[in-house]
Amino acid sequence: MVHVYHGEGKGKTTAAMGLAVRSAGCGNRVVIVQFLKGSQTGELSILQRIPEIRVLRNKEDLGFVWTMSEEEKERTKCMHNDNLKKAMELVAEGNCDLLVLDELSAAYRRGLIEKDMVQRLLETRTEQLEIVITGRNPDALFIEHADYITEMRKERHPYEKGIPARRGVEF
Repeated sequence: MVHVYHGEGKGKTTAAMGLAVRSAGCGNRVVIVQFLKGSQTGELSILQRIPEIRVLRNKEDLGFVWTMSEEEKERTKCMHNDNLKKAMELVAEGNCDLLVLDELSAAYRRGLIEKDMVQRLLETRTEQLEIVITGRNPDALFIEHADYITEMRKERHPYEKGIPARRGVEF
């Protein structure tokens, strides 16, 4: 089935990582592709210790999209396409039961991934493959294919009081 975790609230990636751990704990092979993320985060150090989980992400952190030059956006798109191709190969080989596409919504919306490749993945997936898509403002394509849709809605966040993101909680 396809899960979409979206919205303005905190918890989209956290929910996806929780499902990845649960799935790996049941012996499933998990592939996590992180889009628009290149810096070290708290979940990486523990996920990389779980043999059933493989994380694919950008080799370099080029910052936020709105600060990237056109060249940096193109490099980011190439890294994203390469990571998704690797994930799709693992799926085709039967080496992936759960595929987490973290922040795919933003990469897709901003044209930082080959849209045809994403559409092909969703339209040709096998019944055995579980897919999770996270990010704000999911495309109609994702909603159309979704079996689960969960919206994270922010009611209050410490950032509004000037408290910056905290290691181990927000990243």
